[in-house]
Amino acid sequence: MKLAVIGRGLIGSAAARHLSKMDHDVALIGPDEPADFARHDGVFGSHYDEGRITRRYDPQAFWRQMNRAAIARYDEIAAESGVEFYREAGALHVGHRETTDVASVGQVCADEGITCEAYQDAGLAERFPFLKSTVGMLGYFEPRDAGYISPRRLVRAQTIAAERAGARIIAEPALGISESSSGVTIRTGSGNVEAQRVLVAAGGHTQSLLGRSLGFTVYGRTVALFRLSAAEVQRLAGMPSMRCLGPKGDNPYILPPIPYPDGQSWLKLGGDPTDIRLDNEADIKDWFRSGGSVDVADRLQTQILDRIRDLTFEERRVVPCMTTFGASGLPNIGPLSERVTVAFGCYGKSAKCSDELGRLGGTALLGEVSAELAP
Repeated sequence: MKLAVIGRGLIGSAAARHLSKMDHDVALIGPDEPADFARHDGVFGSHYDEGRITRRYDPQAFWRQMNRAAIARYDEIAAESGVEFYREAGALHVGHRETTDVASVGQVCADEGITCEAYQDAGLAERFPFLKSTVGMLGYFEPRDAGYISPRRLVRAQTIAAERAGARIIAEPALGISESSSGVTIRTGSGNVEAQRVLVAAGGHTQSLLGRSLGFTVYGRTVALFRLSAAEVQRLAGMPSMRCLGPKGDNPYILPPIPYPDGQSWLKLGGDPTDIRLDNEADIKDWFRSGGSVDVADRLQTQILDRIRDLTFEERRVVPCMTTFGASGLPNIGPLSERVTVAFGCYGKSAKCSDELGRLGGTALLGEVSAELAP
């Protein structure tokens, strides 16, 4: 079957790989990473980065299922592409003992058979000496099938694997689609692409590309990166990925020092509580060109200094991204019509499990919608 996937991000590239391996004729449509955000006039993505936490645990059963399935295929994707994108550094979920969210991590891990080690107070400090304060704190550590991935390298791996399986890569943005009784036409800057069916997996751009709301809201978010010296990287060599559990606004996630394409190692912090609605393409472009919120980055800097003992950094970088939220807590993966299917709306959770979300998007395009996602 002649298929097109719009969106060469995490979910779209995964869908193209799975569909190509099923021997379908697949076109994967989406531009390369922009060289300069401030001057870029096309589409943007949040996967232009080197650090996303991965782990099996999630408070929701659906997302645990997605995580488990995707992580199990990391080695397969790396082997098919020759691109490594995952480091098993472990994941620490930590917060005050009385926080319900912290206690529930241990219970869910026990119920689901997720390997998890519990630490508190002095034991937590001994196991993770980089933590600034552990008094009254409880932590659950996933040592296996957890750590971080490079979303940028994962997209590259999926794209290479899809192309090796026969997919055609069209490195341009889709400018519009039109459906007829005989197929779907996708308009690009260099001409039209014809397909029998199309999967739209364009992240925050999905609703504007379709010209209709599907009940999801796109929000601008800010993350902060801190450049570390070689000595500081060495001091933090055993640091895992971290989820700091607490009230909104004081619950950052923290990535350990990660090498970036500039040859430097950066520690990443996110958890922006500010909801900046991006209602259309103009809003999205303005947000990414703005460079993100310095005020949010200032708050994140305070939070990282409160949590990592004696942290010193040489430079701070403020980075904009976007996330898409709906009311159900589940993504939108399913058909809009006989020939058009969508896969988007992932609440900032999709990087680690994007391969399984892409697989579900691909099977939905072929007419098999997951029972949990069916309307």
